[in-house]
Amino acid sequence: MSSSYNENDYKWIRELTLYPQRLEKHLDYMNDTSQVTLPEDPIEKVIFQDNAKKAIRKIAQNKGHMLMVGKPGTGKSMLAGMFQHVLDKSLGDYIRPKESIAAYPGKDINHVRFAYANPAKLDAHINQVREQIEAAKNSIDDFSLAAQLASVNKVKMFLLWTAALSSITGVFFPVAFVLTGLAGMGAIFMFIQENNISVQEKIQQEAQGGKSVSVKHIMDMVPEVLYDPRKDTNLMVNVSEPDAKNMKGGFRHDPYQSGNMHTPIHKRTYLGAHAKSPIIYIDELKTLVKTRYMSSLLEIMQNKKYILEGGRNTGSGAADRSENYLKADNIIIACCNHDTLQHLQEEGDGAFLSRIEDKGEIIQMESAVPETAEHVRQVAQYIKQEIKNLEKDFENTWGEVLAKEGHAGVRRRSEKIYGKRLPLDYELKAREFSRSAVAEIVRELRCRSSDGKLSCMLRPVNGIIKTAELDAIIENSEFVEPRHIRNALKEHISIEGAVSREIIESRKDLKRYITSMTDSIGYVVGLAVTHSGASGRMFGQPLPIHCQINTGGTDIITAPGKIGDIAKGAAQNVRASIKKLLRKVRAPYVGYEMHIEYIQAHGGVEGDSASVAMDVGLISDYIQQPVNQKYGITGSLTGEIILAVGGVTEKVRSIMDTQLTMEGACIPWQNKYDIEPLLVNMEFEYTQKDDIPGIRIFRTEGRKDPFDIYFCKTKYDAYKILMGLKREEIEDRMMERSKKDMEFMRSISKRKEEIAHDQV
Repeated sequence: MSSSYNENDYKWIRELTLYPQRLEKHLDYMNDTSQVTLPEDPIEKVIFQDNAKKAIRKIAQNKGHMLMVGKPGTGKSMLAGMFQHVLDKSLGDYIRPKESIAAYPGKDINHVRFAYANPAKLDAHINQVREQIEAAKNSIDDFSLAAQLASVNKVKMFLLWTAALSSITGVFFPVAFVLTGLAGMGAIFMFIQENNISVQEKIQQEAQGGKSVSVKHIMDMVPEVLYDPRKDTNLMVNVSEPDAKNMKGGFRHDPYQSGNMHTPIHKRTYLGAHAKSPIIYIDELKTLVKTRYMSSLLEIMQNKKYILEGGRNTGSGAADRSENYLKADNIIIACCNHDTLQHLQEEGDGAFLSRIEDKGEIIQMESAVPETAEHVRQVAQYIKQEIKNLEKDFENTWGEVLAKEGHAGVRRRSEKIYGKRLPLDYELKAREFSRSAVAEIVRELRCRSSDGKLSCMLRPVNGIIKTAELDAIIENSEFVEPRHIRNALKEHISIEGAVSREIIESRKDLKRYITSMTDSIGYVVGLAVTHSGASGRMFGQPLPIHCQINTGGTDIITAPGKIGDIAKGAAQNVRASIKKLLRKVRAPYVGYEMHIEYIQAHGGVEGDSASVAMDVGLISDYIQQPVNQKYGITGSLTGEIILAVGGVTEKVRSIMDTQLTMEGACIPWQNKYDIEPLLVNMEFEYTQKDDIPGIRIFRTEGRKDPFDIYFCKTKYDAYKILMGLKREEIEDRMMERSKKDMEFMRSISKRKEEIAHDQV
């Protein structure tokens, strides 16, 4: 049979080996990142998002709204900050509020009025009113009981003189002592009365505030300044959880609600983002949906004004509201993920999206971009920016220590952190990345995407860059080298990565055990992948699969366990493919029960990337041909063709560890470009098995531990690699097995007839 490959196919695979040279050419303008210049335009510090940056510049021209849709870590928040910076430098002096917002008492205690005024004039007016109130307060006499005290004091003094004179008279006339006693008791009573009046005077003065009480009704009329543009100069406010309280404003609780001590409404009023900020940045639009503020936001975006109302159903502030409108001419900058976008499309027939598009744009953030010379240059720029940020962090943390104690003091203190001796020439300063280290970061971004693209989820890469920097500093290396980045990748993994690594460790022993205890018939090493929800990174892992085909019984295929709908559909597809092959070779078909087991896949399996592995396992069991357990395989089987699947780079990388004893992998032809990043900073060569092209990567120095990756177009290519059989051999053995099964079923049927005849 003719090969499914042609000369161009072999040429394309050989061209893959030129990828490291192409990447080197993209970086030939630099030896290390010290030669990288950073752009002066701040918006150009956001890389990969060229369409978003163009849209931002257009939106800044007409003060439009903007909704950025994309995965976390693609630069949405950074672009919003850059938008504020660009608008501040260009139109900031025009769009920044220039009037203060003052609140006045309304028609009753539950209403407030707002006024916009020049800040200086408003201050002068308020100061003038307060001076007049102070003058009025000073003109009021203090509370006093002096007249009552004077009269009581006169009576007291009269009684004291009477007691004194009567006591003298009593020497001659004893009856006078009676008058002395009565006058003394009266004097004592007057003394007590005098003290009571003094205490009452003091209590009244302290409790009522003296003069302040007299002018309280006037002081309550003084306007309250709620917003002063001279103090609040930020153009943009970041609202993490938008609701009526922090977007519109409201009225604070009044603890003094009885007597004449209540707080007037205009002194309890506070403003939200709509009234104070020209630009409102909503980081996660999903929170706006959850808080049910969408209808209010739509109304304000339409009318550009709103009435401030109390936000509670009961209690203080429930009946409070403003008599006039507050201005709300805001630029709305919002971010969301694709799941929220779907909800917005359904909510109110996309009313919010319509408002955005009316005066702005919905921006689709790139999740991956093609690997071009410009994008590779941007990666180097991004690394340089992170180096600068790390330098600032070191300055903020160690600047004072360095100034007082020098590098020796920093080294001594760092030894306490690391718990080991550091080199005498150790210096805590950020290292530049070598050219090969930049290529290693490009390699990592390629591994996290597919189809020859670079991942745009850069936030998780920041931690890798900083960890590699610290490794180079501790090692006192002149530059950050690829080995530092590889070490950082091992340490800087997500929860999913840690779980995946544990699974790989456990499957090392599992794989050895299965290989030693079985004849490898029906066993195949599939390749699975786990996605990290936080970083978007994929983590590959081997997936042992066992397949069996039993003659007779119901004509079904079973795949027990936590299998998703797509995986179940893939199993049915494999069954149909095998039945079609049997019909093609005109083999007599009997009922077959096909069984597929994902060995120790406790977390479940979803997707169709294991369908070609299932097919190989079932055919192996059907024709009793062992499968090479040193090779992994992945791919989506459609008829005879193997189609592309996701995460191929990480799947292959997961089994390249020499401790796993794997020697190669079979991947779909369409995934050939996913192998390019595995060639960076590695030794490799072109290889070929029969007519199937491949690339051999040497995993250790000295061109040792080869790992062969073959690019399969059809399932027959996979049969040839994993079972060493050509198409004709497979079909002949399937025909032979089918005939034996037919004879077996006929003998069983004949035996049943004989038993039935004997019973009769």
